[in-house]
Amino acid sequence: MNEFGKNNEIHIDIPGHVTQILRSLNRAGYEAYVVGGCVRDSILNRTPSDWDITTSALPMEVKAVFKRTVDTGIEHGTVTVLSGGSAVEVTTYRIDGKYEDGRHPKQVTFTPSLEEDLKRRDFTINAMAYNDEEGLVDLFDGTGDLERGMIRAVGDPVMRFTEDALRMMRAVRFAGQLGFDIDEETLKAIEKLHENLRLISPERIQTELVKLVTGMYPDRMRQMYKTGLTAVFLPEFDTAMETQQNTPHHYLSVGEHTMRGMELAPSDKVIRLTMLFHDLGKPGAKTTDENGRDHFHGHPQISAMIAKRRLKELRFDNATSDDVAILTEYHDIRIRPEEKNVRRVLAKLGRRRFEMLLLIQKADILAQSDYLRKEKLSDLSAVENIFSEITQKGDCISIKELAIDGNDLMELGFVKGPALGKELSSLLDMVLDDPGLNDKHRLLEIAKEDLAKIEQIS
Repeated sequence: MNEFGKNNEIHIDIPGHVTQILRSLNRAGYEAYVVGGCVRDSILNRTPSDWDITTSALPMEVKAVFKRTVDTGIEHGTVTVLSGGSAVEVTTYRIDGKYEDGRHPKQVTFTPSLEEDLKRRDFTINAMAYNDEEGLVDLFDGTGDLERGMIRAVGDPVMRFTEDALRMMRAVRFAGQLGFDIDEETLKAIEKLHENLRLISPERIQTELVKLVTGMYPDRMRQMYKTGLTAVFLPEFDTAMETQQNTPHHYLSVGEHTMRGMELAPSDKVIRLTMLFHDLGKPGAKTTDENGRDHFHGHPQISAMIAKRRLKELRFDNATSDDVAILTEYHDIRIRPEEKNVRRVLAKLGRRRFEMLLLIQKADILAQSDYLRKEKLSDLSAVENIFSEITQKGDCISIKELAIDGNDLMELGFVKGPALGKELSSLLDMVLDDPGLNDKHRLLEIAKEDLAKIEQIS
């Protein structure tokens, strides 16, 4: 590596449309490099999710080079170039001004210096640039930190986190995604400044939380707790970490069990979030009997309320919030391995949520102690088999799947309104017990009898 931190031994395969943009800028007399996460991921042999370019060209100069552009953040130097059916963000080298709110620089100053641009970035592994002519520009030993498995702030970590407090969550998130450690000085700065996370918008916190819990190492929530970050946006997790479970069903604290459950669950946003919230109501429900054994009666309902409140605060979409709250409330339900019982839970949750529930319950059981584990897994396996059979047979599990609908009932004489809805629910209730009843003729006969009773009463 030479005096400017250039490394010609590393080669990165840049997509053709990105290479065209780099070359177009070079031909126009400007410097241009791919930069940041795409460089990091390429060195790690991971597929970059997107490619960003940094350049010496000013925004209006970038626009002059390309025919199709979008002013996505032109005041901060960013122009999106449309090329080959893709959109690539091209940003002018810049120096960030003073951060007055812990989130955004008051102003940015464009600079002709790549070094100055890289100095403002968050972590060494994200502060590398590359093009085919120059090779890798690595001023802060990002490649060394990749080899060491280390997350380290560029320059003074206190300054980096004071500039943008979300970087503290990003440090833990990158550590979780990559299985890295956090540099000691960087970690101390997070512990010192964790309260600054309150300056960050809920939406940005949400994004980092989802990336962490769906990553390979969701147990890095432990680091969020130890540094004080969860106290800012999910204090119930802190309480869970400090709540022991003196019961034969568990061997971990509530918080440690929660993280173990996330590790064992599929990397799906709804499922992992449900595992995060499923037991957070336990501290508030905890009682201890005369034998010293702990009980947590009613904790699923409390956990569901916590999930709904916190997900709303973090600006999650309604669909995700509803899924997580409902699955959290049902996570502890013990479904007897009998067809009618499985159909009834299916009717309440729907097939998609029911499938998720089975995965959640399996992860929950595996994160518990060995006590009755074989029996629990055996019952769950039986329920899974019954669910599969019900699905294969096409058994009715919703009003929409009944052989008759509201129009059929109105033709019989039912009036549109509550009575009609009640009758459909009653018919579904019977069909859930006996799927063979889901025949149009039979259901109409039952409905006729019910209508006659209603008319007789009235």
